[in-house]
Amino acid sequence: MKPEPVAGEGRGELQRDLEALVPGGVYRDVPLSRVSRWRVGGPARLVVAPGTISQVQRVMAYVSSRGLPYVVLGSSTNLLFADEGLEVLAIHIGARLGGFRVEGNRVWSEAGIWVPAFARQLARAGLSGAEHTCGIPGTLGGLICMNGGSQRRGIGDRVIDVTSVTKTGEKRVRTREECGFQYRRSIFQGLGEIIVGARFRFVAGPSPSSVRKEMLTILGERRRKFPRKVPNCGSVFVSNPAMYAQYGPPGAVIERCGLKGMRLGGAMISPLHANFIVNQDQARAADILALIGVARRTVLERTGYDMAAEVCYVSPIGKITPAHLKAESLCVPESVSEVNGADPKPVPGLNQ
Repeated sequence: MKPEPVAGEGRGELQRDLEALVPGGVYRDVPLSRVSRWRVGGPARLVVAPGTISQVQRVMAYVSSRGLPYVVLGSSTNLLFADEGLEVLAIHIGARLGGFRVEGNRVWSEAGIWVPAFARQLARAGLSGAEHTCGIPGTLGGLICMNGGSQRRGIGDRVIDVTSVTKTGEKRVRTREECGFQYRRSIFQGLGEIIVGARFRFVAGPSPSSVRKEMLTILGERRRKFPRKVPNCGSVFVSNPAMYAQYGPPGAVIERCGLKGMRLGGAMISPLHANFIVNQDQARAADILALIGVARRTVLERTGYDMAAEVCYVSPIGKITPAHLKAESLCVPESVSEVNGADPKPVPGLNQ
């Protein structure tokens, strides 16, 4: 987030109070299209970016005492912002909260560090165990919350404990066991707390160069498989183990349903990987939601499996909803035939 902090005349009471709590970290009318990995979204009226854990605590205590609505943002990798923008306060956990410290094979890191930078720091220290995260766009807090990773691995395996701030500004530390890590899940989803940092335990690799070589191999595979040069949020749909066992992962199933390359407005189901929706040409949130709706309905009709989106929609009042539920509430095309005028051909292996 790079706009200049706001100052001067015309500031409201909320803005002045936040500037006192977080000097130099308050921003006004921030285009969410600059923040979003999809490059979609209207302006955020007011954003505060704490630079220390104590500032996060003070901000949360302030908004709690006044009953103010807010939404917490990281790198917004898995968020789709409304075309209208964001009216409520946005609390941004990013580079200003990006401290990192190595002590032997243990690491302390604040939640705002960029995940690829986190992985590179570990490689420089010769520590192994997070190579699988090196190509994941996002902040560490979001990675922990989602127990994110790649190659069917999650960062939770390396966590010692996680520090978070409650809705009322209290600091809380939970052990790895208390975090409830499962595949792409943790206790923090829906808890309402802000992850501000974590301790990890890694292992010494053969050498820093060997760790870096492994990371380069992973990055090369991601470049070949994923659309990295066009704005996107990463994987749109969560992999369902039952559907995976019967038909394969979401991208393969969507492709076999004939939807790869489908376009609505400025959004497109990626021709490179069908579980990615890309912003091809000034896409709107409505375009992306429509494609999510079409893909989900078509897969349901042909396989009987109801895919859930891992990306979430953020409404103007800060309500965060799984994107597939938002897509259901809109008037989107019922099927691929309404988009391109013809049903896809029958696909062997999928129910007709």
